[in-house]
Amino acid sequence: MNDYCIEMKIRKTTLPEKSILNVSRTGYNYVDSFEGDLNDNDYKFNPVDIGKAFFTSSPKWVEKLMTLRDKVVSIFGLKISGDIADRKRQLDNFKCEPGEQIGPFKVFAKTESEVILGEDDKHLNFRISLFLNQKKEHNIKNLTISTTVDFNNWFGRLYFLIIRPFHKLIVPAMLKAVIIELEKRNE
Repeated sequence: MNDYCIEMKIRKTTLPEKSILNVSRTGYNYVDSFEGDLNDNDYKFNPVDIGKAFFTSSPKWVEKLMTLRDKVVSIFGLKISGDIADRKRQLDNFKCEPGEQIGPFKVFAKTESEVILGEDDKHLNFRISLFLNQKKEHNIKNLTISTTVDFNNWFGRLYFLIIRPFHKLIVPAMLKAVIIELEKRNE
């Protein structure tokens, strides 16, 4: 691992100004964003790379929490993540195109700098933006993961009240894991 990864900082930020989620709408029930710098020596990373890394670089503790979450929420008839082996099979042909789905994440949009993932469920609708932005330094890109949530009913509010503390731990850890996964390709 290079020195850059060791010094990596994940920062809380705001929804990127040019994000589809920011341009298309305001007034979500919940919004958060975290950013980190990605060293892109060969200018090769694009939103498809980011999308694939998002699904392949989860820390083990996040996978275990998602498995626990799936067991609990299935009792209430909510959508679950599905089998991890099945997800890996889906990733083999994943192009990050609108309409594709991996686990509970459907691709809603893709541009040259962003992928929007998410799902609509009976209790809440969520979107995740994976936004890649060029910085002033020639080989450094800024990667921002943003989450927006709209509650559909009181159960959505209750569910997210319980999930929110975990969400605030998971998203920065996921962002860091995605950056580390991608930067391994630079070595």
